[in-house]
Amino acid sequence: MILQDNSVLISTALSLPSIEINALIEGRTIVCSSKMFIKAGRTFALCPSEVDVNLSIKDWYHSSLIASDKSVSIDLSTPKKTVHAWAECESCQIIDNTASLSTLSKMTVWTVEALKALLSQQQRIFLVHLRVYKLQPIVEVLLKQKGQFAIMQNPISVTRISPVLDEKTFAQCKQKILELKPSPYPELENLQEELSKMGHSYPSAKELEDDIKSFLGFADSHKKINSELAWIGTITDLGNRSKEQDTGKSSYQAGTDFENIVRDSLIFLGFTVDESHKGGAGGLDLFCSKPYSLVGECKAGRKIPNDTAVQLLNLGTIRLEDKETFNKSAKVIIGPGEPTEQLKEAAKKHGMAIINPSTLEKLVKLHHDYPIDLFKLKACLVGGQADDEVEKFIERSIQAAKLRSHVVQLVKRLLDNSHYDDVDLDQLHAVYGFDNPPQSLNREELSEILVELSSPLTGYLGRRKGNDGRDRFYYLRDLPVE
Repeated sequence: MILQDNSVLISTALSLPSIEINALIEGRTIVCSSKMFIKAGRTFALCPSEVDVNLSIKDWYHSSLIASDKSVSIDLSTPKKTVHAWAECESCQIIDNTASLSTLSKMTVWTVEALKALLSQQQRIFLVHLRVYKLQPIVEVLLKQKGQFAIMQNPISVTRISPVLDEKTFAQCKQKILELKPSPYPELENLQEELSKMGHSYPSAKELEDDIKSFLGFADSHKKINSELAWIGTITDLGNRSKEQDTGKSSYQAGTDFENIVRDSLIFLGFTVDESHKGGAGGLDLFCSKPYSLVGECKAGRKIPNDTAVQLLNLGTIRLEDKETFNKSAKVIIGPGEPTEQLKEAAKKHGMAIINPSTLEKLVKLHHDYPIDLFKLKACLVGGQADDEVEKFIERSIQAAKLRSHVVQLVKRLLDNSHYDDVDLDQLHAVYGFDNPPQSLNREELSEILVELSSPLTGYLGRRKGNDGRDRFYYLRDLPVE
């Protein structure tokens, strides 16, 4: 029931296994199975229930789902249930043959064996497409009866403020399931499944998995919600901390906080940080082993001491087993203070780049929107005060992103205006120069950018072979550049 203020009054609960509810809330799936056909528009509170299956859990659900499941053990015997989300039925799809089960399995939480079992039990599978909304705050409801559909003793009023997936992403996922067409990117789907098994232990694996899910259309197009990225805006502030600025916090703790966020920033940029180097008395603050070696010292507060360069030189030489590794490493000193002339000279002599935390923050923000090339960044880490060189690198990267964003929009507009499904390089090059481009491109340069944008790991454009054997390109998603 829709109320006058556009809120929804819900009196029915849909009981699902906790593992499936968690998958719905995380956007890993948009469907559940039902024992009966459900009309579009029906709304339900999602209430946890036991997994009532004739197979083991590991045979019923994909291993990646089980490995990443965050649902906690709860007492399912009580009629009082905790509700974290509610859902609206968008449509109900009937599956009554085994031919499509392999494809359907890849798009849902169930194994092929589980889908065969469901089909055998009911002769058909009622696949319910659910638009899920998170409840803030969560509520407790009392059920009057058991079963997949139960009446709640007291109806609850909810709103559509917090959908798990935005409208476009949900529509894409729904269309894929309705069509039950094999994915054009089976290798990426296999990689995504393998990464999901590692995500709880390796944050970088989780980040790559999220990017692949976004490209495949199985998740929101935003890489991360804003709250998860709030730390980026604190890099400069943590660098500026000092004992006087942080009441009740020692200068040692302030320095440790800064070291930690610098380490997090480098990991986010794509460096592999050696955890055996974590600063402290007599310790090297930073050592990154990949994609190239990088050593660094972090200096929070208002000053960068004169002996910082000597300290980095001595600690790097002593703490790294291989002296040659230190000599070849990129060397950075990160701090907000004004370096002395003596420090600048020493840093220039030994090839140590001095960088302000605000510059590091800009790098991280840029990388979130448009991945940077760490090897091109390395060339900017010149000895002495390096902020100007890194700022130039940031500006070049932004201009490169804007150029690629323009090409993506050109493909999109050309397809919208022509009603073609795809376009070739000659068509794009013919109109590129008349589209007010940010810079001129010859045919070869435009071709290289189109191939880059249509890479499976980039996924802004799609690419396929035409009847003449030449590449043809089509629009997939925007490349936003602020």
